[in-house]
Amino acid sequence: MSVPGPAAIGQTTETTIYYPFMNLRRATLTDLPRLVPLFDGYRQFYGQPSDPGRAERFLGERLAGNESVIFLAEEDGTAIGFVQLYPSFWSVAACRSWILNDLFVSPAHRGSGAGKALLERARGHAAETGAGGLSLATQRSNHTAQRLYESLGWRRDEEFFHYELPL
Repeated sequence: MSVPGPAAIGQTTETTIYYPFMNLRRATLTDLPRLVPLFDGYRQFYGQPSDPGRAERFLGERLAGNESVIFLAEEDGTAIGFVQLYPSFWSVAACRSWILNDLFVSPAHRGSGAGKALLERARGHAAETGAGGLSLATQRSNHTAQRLYESLGWRRDEEFFHYELPL
């Protein structure tokens, strides 16, 4: 079941989806205290030192500037995971797309279906906003995530190399 909410990036009006064991909803600035420990854990998973202040500033800027969409997974009122999407476009296809930049489920809740539910919510958001698709990147060694993505229809890009230019 969905509950209508305020429109934001991409004009979606769906903010809350209830699952039998968890609640998925669009995060707002008031959720920062609940998101920060998850985002800090996400950064640590990728080898960064714990820095809750940096996590709070970064997420606060994204939410205040309406620069990203974050869906929060909760179980019995406890924040257990999140997915963060950034708006983008596919020029060749001439359509909107979303970059699934961050997905994290607390270690105690892995295997609960929260990651799958968050990915499905991200897909739903992309469809609701008329996007042509989503893209993501993950570490080559993160086989657990790769299996999850592929089980939900994500395909590994075999055609293009992706490059980064650190500044």
